[in-house]
Amino acid sequence: NCTSRICEVQRLLDYVSVIPYKVNNSVARSGKNVIKNNYGDCDDKSNLLISVLNAQGYEAYFVFVPKHVFIAVNLKYKLRNKKALYLNGIPFYILETTAKNSPVGFPFRYKNEDVKAVIDPFENKKVKINSITYN
Repeated sequence: NCTSRICEVQRLLDYVSVIPYKVNNSVARSGKNVIKNNYGDCDDKSNLLISVLNAQGYEAYFVFVPKHVFIAVNLKYKLRNKKALYLNGIPFYILETTAKNSPVGFPFRYKNEDVKAVIDPFENKKVKINSITYN
C-alpha cells in the first residue's frame, strides 16, 4: 500500500531487520539462505536487502567500514529532517539491517575516512568515490 519511495524502502528494511541477527563465521550467505535459515549477520542481511532493492529498481550500494557493512540507497530526492551520506554529491540514505525498527536514514556513526569501500554488487566493482560527506 505504499505510495512513496520512502515507504517502500522502509517496508523492505523492516522485513529484513526483524530477521534475527546471528554471526556467520563463514562466507556471506545469499538472501535466499537468510530467509530459509531465518538469521544472518550484517553482510548476510545486507545481501538480502540489496537484492530486493535492486529488484524494485533502486540504486543501492554496500558501504564497508571497519568490521561492518551497511547499505546506502538513493531515493532520487532529499528527505526533510534526515541526514544523508552524500557520495559524489548525491544523497544516499543509510539502511542498517542489523538494528530492529531502524529507520531509513539511520545515523552515520563513523568518520568519512572509515569508509573503506563502496561496492556495486551487481557490477561486482568498487564505485569511484571522489567525495563523501554526511549532513
